[in-house]
Amino acid sequence: MASFGWKRKIGEKVSKATSQQFEAEAADDKDLGDDDDANWVHAAKRRKEILLEDCVRKSKELKDEGADLAENRRYREALVKWDEALQLTPEDATLYEMKSQVLMSLHEMFPAVHAAEMAVQRNPRSWDAWQTLGRAQLGLGEIALAIRSFQVSLHIFPMNPEVWKEDLSWARKLQEQQKATKTESVQALAKGKELAQESIPDYDFESDEIVAVCAAIAEKEKALSAAKTMVIVSASGTVETVTEQDNCPATPDETLFIRAR
Repeated sequence: MASFGWKRKIGEKVSKATSQQFEAEAADDKDLGDDDDANWVHAAKRRKEILLEDCVRKSKELKDEGADLAENRRYREALVKWDEALQLTPEDATLYEMKSQVLMSLHEMFPAVHAAEMAVQRNPRSWDAWQTLGRAQLGLGEIALAIRSFQVSLHIFPMNPEVWKEDLSWARKLQEQQKATKTESVQALAKGKELAQESIPDYDFESDEIVAVCAAIAEKEKALSAAKTMVIVSASGTVETVTEQDNCPATPDETLFIRAR
C-alpha cells in the first residue's frame, strides 16, 4: 500500500535557464500591458480635454451672440443663447449675471434675483454679481438685503464709484423713506385708536337749555293732540276739512261721507 507524502512544488524540476527565460518573457508582456493601459488612459484624458475645450469655445460664441442681441434690446433671444451656453458651461457665473440684468430689463424680478444668486454662488468674489444681486433685490423691495449685497460688492472692490455713489446711496435713501412712512403709519394708527377710545361727553340733562327745549317739544305735541284735522270727501265729490276736538268729536255719517287720508 502506497503511502501519502508532501506534493512537490511546481517547477521543482524545471531547469534554471528555462525558468529565467519564462520570467523575462512574462516581464516583457507585463511592460506591454502597462504601456497599453497608460496609452488608453492618456487617450481618454485627451479626448475629455478636447471635449471641454469645444464646450468652452462654443459657450463663448453663444455668450457673445447673446450679448449682441441684448445690446439691440432683443432680450428674449439673448436669454435663449445664454441658456444654451449654460448647458455647456453650467459653472459660468458671468452667464447668470448677464441673465439677471436682462431679466430686470424685462421686469421679471423673481427670476432676476434667482439668476443673480446663482452667479454669486458660483463666484462669490465677483463684485459684478453682488451688484446685480443688490439691484434685483431692490426691484423686489428688499431694501435691507440690497444694501447688504452692495456692501459686499464694495468690500470686494472698494474703489467702485458706481456702487458707492449710485446703488448704495439710493438704497439708503429708500430705506430712510421707508422708515419715515412706517413711522407716520404707526402714529396715524395710534391716533385713530385714541379717538376710538375717547368716552362719550357727559351732557348735563338738567341744564336750563335742555329743560326749555323739552318743554317746547311737549307744548307742541300737546297742541297737535288737542286739535286734529282730517279731510272728508262726500259721496257727491265735495271735499271738506273737519277739525276734531277732544271734548267734542265730530264724526260724519259714514253713509254720506268717505274719509280720505
